[in-house]
Amino acid sequence: MSAALFDLTPTEDQQMTQDMVRRFVADVMAPQARAADEAAALPAGFLDQVFELGFSFMPVPEDLGGAGEGRRPVSNVLLMENLAAGDLSMAVAALAPLSVINCLLDYGNRAQQERVFRVLNGSAFVPAALALHEPGVITDPRAPATTATKAGDGYVLQGTKSMVAFGPDARFILVTALLDDGVAAFLLDTDNETEGLSFQPEQYMGLRSLPLFQMTLDKVLLPATARLDEGFCIDGLLQRGRIAAAALATGTCQAVLDYVVPYVNERVAFGEPISNRQAVAFMVVDMATELEAMQLLNWRAAAQLEQGADCARAAYLAQRHASKYGMKIGTDGVQLFGGHGFIREHPLEMWYRNLRAVPLLGGLVLA
Repeated sequence: MSAALFDLTPTEDQQMTQDMVRRFVADVMAPQARAADEAAALPAGFLDQVFELGFSFMPVPEDLGGAGEGRRPVSNVLLMENLAAGDLSMAVAALAPLSVINCLLDYGNRAQQERVFRVLNGSAFVPAALALHEPGVITDPRAPATTATKAGDGYVLQGTKSMVAFGPDARFILVTALLDDGVAAFLLDTDNETEGLSFQPEQYMGLRSLPLFQMTLDKVLLPATARLDEGFCIDGLLQRGRIAAAALATGTCQAVLDYVVPYVNERVAFGEPISNRQAVAFMVVDMATELEAMQLLNWRAAAQLEQGADCARAAYLAQRHASKYGMKIGTDGVQLFGGHGFIREHPLEMWYRNLRAVPLLGGLVLA
């Protein structure tokens, strides 16, 4: 079989981007992750440093101020993996505007793209966010409780969204709502459409440094131009979210494995490294095996999405595997450190808490 039929080697551009992001992760994100988690706030200046990396510019057309590379889900997945290896909360904050850009490239019209891209790709980081999640034990993005009603030339939105990144600081928020018998998406510009809009900070066991808010829409009037094209597909949006969630889980789990391996090789008990014990060695091997499976499943889903193929099954399997085994890798990482895994001296407990959010990440970030 020709190697060209199955080649996982990154392109030259992808490798250059990975090298740049990994340096950023090692120099900026990883050293600040614990302090950011403790403070429940992003590090000062972090978002400006993210902006300087320029990855939000890459898919934007050249005539709108971008690099003109178009939508590249595989490259996005590699980016997400590497950022999440530094810190999951900070990665989601960095990627939220790119997710809005990706959604508009898929479903927005030219006027909406021009309106948003020129602002997000200006001279500084501008927060933007998705608003898909809703409060409650069980919520279905295909049947949101938030509603949109036709009112003259515009729409009135009514409902509550949860886990909205940046909240009142987000310039653009992409909101999904039930309109007639289907789900529609609306682009909310907080500089203009603010009457009836309010935010309440939310706190979670994980993602502590990411500013998350509950957003209430009380008869918020939006112009007709705020609605994304009728080609909008909630299932397509969810598939892109599943791929993103799996990528973020993969990166976090890679951080866990990279931290665990040196420890079990250096930690001596009863006169020998604990990695000499089969129970320990087999647990580490299982972590590495499931991590590679997680990555390969998601690369397949991203490749299908990039090629325009039906990726629904692959995206579902990728997120399901990432949710199940990502949590197991986090748990095993804590277990391998014994009592040290429970204390805050090591980042294992932070990664464990963040990995609990994997099933929810698809509502925050899109591949």
